Amino acid sequence: MSIEVLAPGLLTTVQGRGREGFRHLGVGFGGALDPDAQAIANLLVGNAVSAATLEIALAGPTLRFERATRIALCGANFDADIDGETFPGWRRADLPGGSVLRIGGCRQGARAWLAVSGGIRVADILGSASTDLRGGFGGVEGRALRAGDRLHVEPFAETVERVRIAPWWIDPLALDPDPSSSIRVLPGSDATDPADGLFANAWTIAPASDRQGLRLTGTPLALRDAREYVSEPIVPGTLQLPPGGQPIVLLADAQTHGGYPRIGHAIRADRGRLAQLRAGDAIRFAPCTPAEALAASRERAHTLARIALAVAGRIGVAPPSASA
Repeated sequence: MSIEVLAPGLLTTVQGRGREGFRHLGVGFGGALDPDAQAIANLLVGNAVSAATLEIALAGPTLRFERATRIALCGANFDADIDGETFPGWRRADLPGGSVLRIGGCRQGARAWLAVSGGIRVADILGSASTDLRGGFGGVEGRALRAGDRLHVEPFAETVERVRIAPWWIDPLALDPDPSSSIRVLPGSDATDPADGLFANAWTIAPASDRQGLRLTGTPLALRDAREYVSEPIVPGTLQLPPGGQPIVLLADAQTHGGYPRIGHAIRADRGRLAQLRAGDAIRFAPCTPAEALAASRERAHTLARIALAVAGRIGVAPPSASA
């Protein structure tokens, strides 16, 4: 069973779980920019939460499915249809063989994840199916999809004679009740002057942003200690401050080391919100304590577990393990 890529969209990549245990070799974590939205898409089609999906940015692909299958699209609000029938996000659909899924422009947000029953089958590189665009490996030849690519998926066991779109859906606000709220930030190892400079004003997402990080523009920040810095470990979520005073928030494809001062760290629970920002969007930050960050992470995990139970009840299967 395969999927033919008729049109690739702006930037469509295969993304699964991130790569763990290779940072000492200079290999970043990678993976889906919002693992929770990806997990819900996988739950809706009956996959393990970490199964490989397509990550779609700003303008989506057009895909022809050779055989019957089941799909779900979660994340940003994209225009999408299956053989001309509107396909809303956050619900699953069964397709007969030969169906064409067209995912058009993004109305709100920036990215969505398309799960297909059984997951996208590509070779694991360093324990992950994810595409590392900077390194040029993983996914489909380490690159974004191109027209003419064929993606392999597991055969679907059910017979489907017509498009069936589920009448029920998952409310994305259950996962993030206030998507416009400030991004919570833990203190970094390097202080700004004044100390609350990061939080005093709104910032704008710059066009040079990508999966590696969001570049911000706004009132320039200054460091309390203007000494020369040595390269230190960095991770997704780290806020760096280049010499120009305009911060960078690192995302999943972040490099492993950097010499810019580290002025904060966006908490894990809010990083899915970072994945939905596009050039020109405004963003604000709010200070956070480690205890508050841990509580937010636990609350998000509990919400995801409740959604998994709800989906399992709907489709009549046992909920998968969160680590599956």
